[in-house]
Amino acid sequence: MISKSRKWSVLIAFAALALNARAYSQSVATLDDNTISDAYLYLLGRTLVIRQERIDSKSDGFAYNSIKYNPLGSADFVNPNFDVAYFEAWFAVDDKTPVLLEIPEIKGRYYTAQILDEWGEVIANINERIFPTKPFGKFLLVKPGSNVNIPADAGRIELHSSKAKMLGRVEIKDDPEGAVKLQHTFKVTALGSPVIAPPPEIPQFDNTNLIGVEIFDNVDYKLASALDVAPNAAEMQQKVRAIAAYAASSKEARATLDDKVRKIAAQFREDALTKTAPYINHWLCGNIGGNYGSNFQLRTAANYAGIWANSPSEAVYFIGTRDANDQPLNGSNNYIMHFPVNGLPDAVVNAYWSVILVGVPDYRVVPNPLKRYNFNNYSPLKKETDGSLKIAIGPKPVEGVPETNWLPSADGKTFSLTFRTYVPKAAAQKCEWTPPALQKLN
Repeated sequence: MISKSRKWSVLIAFAALALNARAYSQSVATLDDNTISDAYLYLLGRTLVIRQERIDSKSDGFAYNSIKYNPLGSADFVNPNFDVAYFEAWFAVDDKTPVLLEIPEIKGRYYTAQILDEWGEVIANINERIFPTKPFGKFLLVKPGSNVNIPADAGRIELHSSKAKMLGRVEIKDDPEGAVKLQHTFKVTALGSPVIAPPPEIPQFDNTNLIGVEIFDNVDYKLASALDVAPNAAEMQQKVRAIAAYAASSKEARATLDDKVRKIAAQFREDALTKTAPYINHWLCGNIGGNYGSNFQLRTAANYAGIWANSPSEAVYFIGTRDANDQPLNGSNNYIMHFPVNGLPDAVVNAYWSVILVGVPDYRVVPNPLKRYNFNNYSPLKKETDGSLKIAIGPKPVEGVPETNWLPSADGKTFSLTFRTYVPKAAAQKCEWTPPALQKLN
């Protein structure tokens, strides 16, 4: 026979379970598809940067607070840039340990030291345009709130967290030897031995098979690993935690969520380069990159397709994945990009322009016998007799277009074009100018 006290205990337990089940069902009801999509795409932006840090940290010779000077023409990363002598570094600081960045004086060619946070937001571009009072010299990079002493001859740059990424660029122009010499005069020195936390653990994934429900594992550690400066960060992180709690509630909930997340990821891959920014004349105009405000979808798309996007005053990227008939670009086809005389790219930049062909969805260069992956304003392109410019794209040279103007594609492989405008004029910044739509040839 059950005692009275035992009976009351059982009744209370059942009542608690009923209340918890009711509360749980109500909380699950609030986790609609939009909430799941928001939480996933928001967290994916950070996860893509974590993935990049983990990839970088496993490369030969990697060390935090040490510059990697990429050789000219290096193509072994996403959406490479063949117009500049490129160099990169991961900074790591703590409350007592800053990092010294030294930038040489450069005249007569484009350069910048672009510093980004762990969500892909630009902290600073150090150059004569953005830092006119101190475009070169010594800069001390410090952790937020740090009160380390700043030498009189150094500028203070406060990071958003304990780590940051630098991408440095020095324009090659027609002087590769000079560009490499300048590249190697950028220096980084840690003023001590900072405590460096490893990047959060994540499962391996690629752009074809994006991470699934596993993204919601250990979210508190992921979110705490780097401050997000977006104005809606608190709101979005609450959504992430709610979805993470649901994923952890049962095997059934996790399986249901994984199915939803996989569909969201598939739709994101389709929309990333056509619906996350102004889509004009069949080009995605990336004129709000670098700093995204509340637009976490665009930030995630930038981290997905070409991580480390720059500020629009420095560069506007036009991404082309579809032709004039809005059909996906396919390497088996021949296309013409015809710039009219009054729409030449030279007229919309104060520095230079370039266009590169990369495969989809890896966004890496497509090998070809010519090792020709891009054109820029220093390429020996031949204009038409009326002064217009045609660029041909296809698996073989296109009749009627000089072979010097042919950008090879891979037969049967889909591709994307990234058209970069550096120090763009207002027409490019406002997307009033775009590259011409690609005309498919029959």
